[in-house]
Amino acid sequence: MARLIRMDRTGHSTVAEWRADDPAAVEAAVEAFRRELDRGYLAMVTTGPGRAEHVRELPVDADTVILRKPISGG
Repeated sequence: MARLIRMDRTGHSTVAEWRADDPAAVEAAVEAFRRELDRGYLAMVTTGPGRAEHVRELPVDADTVILRKPISGG
C-alpha cells in the first residue's frame, strides 16, 4: 500500500493511501495530492539512499510520497 504523508507538528499525518491496481483509490490520492500542493506543500520521493526528488505529479508507483512546507530563510 502506497502512502501520501504530510510532515507536520505531530511528526507526520497520512493524507492518502492507494494501490496502483485500485483506480478509485489512485484518483482520491491524486486529488489529495493536488489539494496539498495548492496549500503550499512540496512533494518529495526517495530516489535512492540519501537522495530525493521534488515531484509535481503523484508518482502512482512510489511507495511513499512526502509532503512538506518550503524551508524559510535567506
